[in-house]
Amino acid sequence: MSKATEKRIYLTRHAEAEHNVSEDYSIPDAPLTPRGRQQAAALNEATKDTVQATADLLITSGLRRTLSTTVIGYPALRQRLEAAGKPVLVLPQLQEVNDLPCDTGSPREVLEADPEYASLDLSLLTPDWTSKASFYAATPPAIAARARWVRHWLRARPEARIALVAHGDFLRYLTAGRNTHEPWANVEVREYTFAVEEEEEEEEEEEDADGEAWLAPVGRVAKEGEDEPTSSEHA
Repeated sequence: MSKATEKRIYLTRHAEAEHNVSEDYSIPDAPLTPRGRQQAAALNEATKDTVQATADLLITSGLRRTLSTTVIGYPALRQRLEAAGKPVLVLPQLQEVNDLPCDTGSPREVLEADPEYASLDLSLLTPDWTSKASFYAATPPAIAARARWVRHWLRARPEARIALVAHGDFLRYLTAGRNTHEPWANVEVREYTFAVEEEEEEEEEEEDADGEAWLAPVGRVAKEGEDEPTSSEHA
């Protein structure tokens, strides 16, 4: 298992979706626009010799816009990992932060019926994943706790290089612990590692540290879209 400070986490925001353009946040589980699908295809070209050639795990939020971005944007990586018995893992904890229709996912059985998502591992999409309640509540404390859970989950994984596809607001919580409103472009990929090893953090906890498993930026890998607003910025 790799040391946490040697891991590489490739955080990707989804391609342009319908609500980004129309600013209509009542669109249920907003899908990609035609332009968004083109952006995702450009992501494939931009990463086929980097992220897709080296990542050991591919995970994504369960909303349609992230699922489609993953399928179109990381096809070579998906194919390579599926051949090794590691299908794309759909992680409900990566869903977007607000409780608007555009940010609420579809039931597992609906996604399973969509041929575009065939062979993705949807097994973790339990019935409560669309509830926007309890663990998935749209409140800052709940979102921060969910982001912390994801960081600890990533740090505990054995893979050295993980590609992750999620949403602008959630990526801010994941990297900063709060919604900083820092711009994240559609299909922007940023590389991160962990700031400290788990053992170091445990020692610091004795001095009232909070065990956040913070990520540290390494650099930008790709940026194929524009700085489209998230639902938090205009809803």
